Amino acid sequence: MPPSSPPLRVAIVGAGSMAREHARAFAAVPGVTVAGIHSRTRSRAEALARELGILHVCDSIEELHRRTEAGLAVVTVPELAMKRVALAALELPWTLLLEKPPGLVPEETEEIAAAAARRTRDVRVALNRQWIASTQGAIVGLREHDGPRFVKVQDQQSIAQAAAIGHPPEVVRNWMFANSIHLVDYFRYLARGQVRRVDHLQPWKGERTEVLLARLEFTSGDIGLYEAVWHAPGPWAVTVTVPQRRWELRPLEQLTTQALGERPVAAAPAAWDAEFKPGFRLQAQHAAMAARGDASPLPTIDDGLRTMRLVRALYPE
Repeated sequence: MPPSSPPLRVAIVGAGSMAREHARAFAAVPGVTVAGIHSRTRSRAEALARELGILHVCDSIEELHRRTEAGLAVVTVPELAMKRVALAALELPWTLLLEKPPGLVPEETEEIAAAAARRTRDVRVALNRQWIASTQGAIVGLREHDGPRFVKVQDQQSIAQAAAIGHPPEVVRNWMFANSIHLVDYFRYLARGQVRRVDHLQPWKGERTEVLLARLEFTSGDIGLYEAVWHAPGPWAVTVTVPQRRWELRPLEQLTTQALGERPVAAAPAAWDAEFKPGFRLQAQHAAMAARGDASPLPTIDDGLRTMRLVRALYPE
């Protein structure tokens, strides 16, 4: 940012744990000020403002925009409130960063995307795992290889566990959108082209599902395999294989590479992903770029919708 540029003001909508993580990450970006916060529960917003030195605590989204003159609003509300709050925020002239999922189901995300298009607003989605140093390492390494890619994503979920930790029944019923989006989104940027075909090798059977297996075929010729273990232990892990090299994220924050005929080599972890929630610091930097009108690789609402639709294809109703 040029020295003469004014600070970018960021506003936070919501006051839960994710709001705190976003506020910490944005506060660490040079030239960014976290200027205000709004939450339906004012006491929580006041507590977070005291903790992080946020100046304005506001009683509405409209007041938040008026008092902070923010160029970017970060929306971190629960799944059932996202559509309502996002549509209200779209009435105001700022860039939006929506926590995932950007709508409880694809249809809600479509409504948000349509409203953003009508108002020509820039709406981004906080799919933070793309910005973990391990993921970025794999993305950079893949640029040197033109051959076909085999992308395997391993997911683990539990409807019973989602209910036990207090999620509302409607969120539990749509848990694949609320939580599997984390894993399914890896196909968006590790495989090339669009999804041409999804073959259900072991299909979704609702709450009776033990293992879901699906093969994905992309227009580029890349192949994906999605494996989701439900109601049993399993890792969150991703591997990408090309003819001469393999990248593994297991756990997702740890990158291991292996060349053909050689031993695996683990990459050193990044300091940013230890100090902040993994991926959040780099994500905040890219969101600030978008809010300033600069080119930014941060996923758009259309990217988020594409991932939501892929989740629906993997988990058909």
